[in-house]
Amino acid sequence: MRKALKYGFLIFGMLILIGFVLKGNITHEKFDSEKWKNWTESESEWSLRWDMMNSLRNNYELKGKSKTEIIELLGKPDSEVKTDFKYYLGMSKRGINTGSLTIEFNENGIVTDFSVWQG
Repeated sequence: MRKALKYGFLIFGMLILIGFVLKGNITHEKFDSEKWKNWTESESEWSLRWDMMNSLRNNYELKGKSKTEIIELLGKPDSEVKTDFKYYLGMSKRGINTGSLTIEFNENGIVTDFSVWQG
């Protein structure tokens, strides 16, 4: 009986600990175009763009937008080639990983796809 109670407390404690760890990684920062465009990575805001990614993905239809519309929404990309824009997302809150948002365009400058990379 004591052994079962001991394991019960241990499992309960582990679940609480896991909850705190996950809570630190899941954020619900609402996407704000001005904050995104004016963000500079700092110790106080090292993951702001990561924190906004879910809101951006869920509330803004990127596919079908023109390059001009993307620039109005997200600002100038951190790097650009003919067919895609890349935006640096900062630290991902998972170790030392950083990430980027890649937006792909067709020959007419319309978004066909986008992806988030972490590594």
